Amino acid sequence: MSAQPVEQEWQLKAACRGPQAAVFFPPPHFERKDEKFERETRAKGICTTCAVRTDCLEYAIAIREPHGIWGGLNENERKQVMAQRGL
Repeated sequence: MSAQPVEQEWQLKAACRGPQAAVFFPPPHFERKDEKFERETRAKGICTTCAVRTDCLEYAIAIREPHGIWGGLNENERKQVMAQRGL
């Protein structure tokens, strides 16, 4: 049996696992600005309770994830962090 990749280990502990996972990514249909804000607020609220939030954010930054809420930040917020870090 092969070892599970490190990035997968923290994902098993993530608070976003399960049915609420849908709020972390935009829906396949048009989303109004107020709907996006509400969805992202719910997702970020889940992130505040997550034991692996930092691991999640660092993973998203490392792979330059272009979509969704990761580590409590949306795409634009992660871009700001990357710019501050000179990435």
